[in-house]
Amino acid sequence: MAEIIKELLFYVKPETNLLVLGGRALIFLVIFIWGLKFIFMPMESNDVFDSIWHLVNLPFHEFGHILFRPLGRLMTSLGGSIAQVLMPVICLVVFLIKTRDTFAASFTLRWTGQNFMDLAPYINDARSLTLPLLGGNTGRTSPYGFHDWEFILRETKLLRYDHFLANSADTLGILLMICAFVWGGYILFKQYKNLKEPVACHSGGG
Repeated sequence: MAEIIKELLFYVKPETNLLVLGGRALIFLVIFIWGLKFIFMPMESNDVFDSIWHLVNLPFHEFGHILFRPLGRLMTSLGGSIAQVLMPVICLVVFLIKTRDTFAASFTLRWTGQNFMDLAPYINDARSLTLPLLGGNTGRTSPYGFHDWEFILRETKLLRYDHFLANSADTLGILLMICAFVWGGYILFKQYKNLKEPVACHSGGG
């Protein structure tokens, strides 16, 4: 079983191209530096919403509300957050099983972590209701149920745990990001080791 998991998570092609490896190393460096910004960003600053990644995540969040609507109002509210996290997880599984691209899979793990960090300020706002929401309103100026996490935590009697849940989501996001960087870096190292040595050309003697 351990060998199967190892092969699944750390597979690299026997041969690699120097140009491809260099491009992936550059992408890794950019994502790593960008990820450090998220890791050291205080959750309370809400700066995560100023990132382009928030705009990437938002359509999946809104689609989740539609997808889970048949399951009732609570799941409709929760469905946005579920879909937001589920999308990169689905991509991760596809990269691991379908395309066997472990480097791309490590990137989607990083995206998963970022999604948890993206949700954390929203959860943290469940009682204060001061965070600007879609359309420019806040939870205070919107009808009950418009703020997903106020509704979710009130309906489940967990509102007093909003800060704990938010910090847990933020911490989980940071841990997933760190794992993604270690994973991606190791995959690049394995690909570097697989670079073929140039074959020397020998001319025949006269």
